[in-house]
Amino acid sequence: MTVQFSGFPPGKTRLVRLPAAFFTDLMPQIDDADELKITLFCFWALEQRDGRYRYLRRADLDVPESPLADPARREAGLAKALARGTLLAAEVEGAFGPETLYFLNTANGRAAVRQIAEGRWRPGDADHPAELLPERPNIYRLYEENIGPLTPLIADELKDAAQNYPDAWIAEAIRAAVTRNARNWRYVLAVLEGWRKEGKDDGSGLSGAGNGVTGPDSEANRSRYVSGKYADLIES
Repeated sequence: MTVQFSGFPPGKTRLVRLPAAFFTDLMPQIDDADELKITLFCFWALEQRDGRYRYLRRADLDVPESPLADPARREAGLAKALARGTLLAAEVEGAFGPETLYFLNTANGRAAVRQIAEGRWRPGDADHPAELLPERPNIYRLYEENIGPLTPLIADELKDAAQNYPDAWIAEAIRAAVTRNARNWRYVLAVLEGWRKEGKDDGSGLSGAGNGVTGPDSEANRSRYVSGKYADLIES
C-alpha cells in the first residue's frame, strides 16, 4: 500500500542544492532505486556540513534519517554510487582506527582525495577524523621542489605563514633561500619576518620586478634580512 505524503510544511524551509549536471548527466544513468536514494541522501547530508572539504563517515550513513533502513540495500546502493564515480572514498587513520570518508565527485572532493593520498592531512577527533590542509599548490610545490620534503611540521608552518603573508612574499622568500643556498624553512621565515618588520623595498608591500630577490639590489636586500637581529634564525 502506498503511504500518502502529507505535503511540505509551511513557512521557510531549508533547501538542498543539486548541480544541474545531476539531472542532465547523472540521473539518466541511474537505473537502481537504492543507488538513487543513497546518492540523494549524500547530497542532503553533505549540505549540512561546513567547510571547503565536506565528507561523510561510514557511520553517517547508518542513521535513522537514511532513506535505506535495510543495511543490505544500503550497502548495494553505496557500492553502485562508488562504482559509478558519483562518490569518492578515501581511507584515513581515525581516532579509533582506519575509517573511510566519502566525498562527492566534485573539484573539491577530488582535491581532498588527492591530498589524503599524498599525506597532506592530519588526524582530527572522533567527530572529525581528518583535517585536510588548505590546497595552496604554488607554495607547497615551490617548497617541495626547492627546499625539501613537506613534513607535517613544515606543512603547519606554511599554513600559518599563508595566514600572515601574501603568497607572493612566500614564493619570493623561497627563491631567496635558493639563491643564497640556504635551503631551510628558518631562512625563509626570517626573510618574511624581516619584510614584515622593516618593509619591502618595492614600495607596495608586495613583490615586484627588480626588487626582493631580483634586480641589481637583490644581494643587498637579501643581506639586509640575513644579518643583524635575524642572523640567529638562519642556518645556512
